[in-house]
Amino acid sequence: MKYFRFFALAILSFFIVNSAFTQTAKPEKAEFSASSTLRSSATFAEVILRRTELESTLEEMLVSYTEEFPKIKETRYELEALRKDIAKLNSVKPEETSKLTSALGKLLVRKAAVEADYWALSNRFDTEHPEVKRARKKFEIFEKAVREIL
Repeated sequence: MKYFRFFALAILSFFIVNSAFTQTAKPEKAEFSASSTLRSSATFAEVILRRTELESTLEEMLVSYTEEFPKIKETRYELEALRKDIAKLNSVKPEETSKLTSALGKLLVRKAAVEADYWALSNRFDTEHPEVKRARKKFEIFEKAVREIL
């Protein structure tokens, strides 16, 4: 009986170790299917840093507030804007990776924040309200700057 347990444990250990070495990597989410050049760029780091900060803040707020809380909705909107920007970064051609600077990352992060502000104001006020117009113009300026670089 003693030898049987030892033998069974040895076989089980062999299969666990063997499966750990032969297992293939699982495919990652679409937003992380980026090339290693993109992943190591300053732009990607800036956007991921902001996304992580927003996700952390969102989790913190969800402890005290419901999904209907305006700041939670705004944070989710900004997160979605960043996810769209990550998808755009994934389409950058390998020969254009020199464009992926820290400045572009900061620009994308700021654009997402401005876009979320515009979205929140447009939900609160009429489209002709002066604050909404200002926010829209600001967003368009950031959008144009990103398009110039990419």
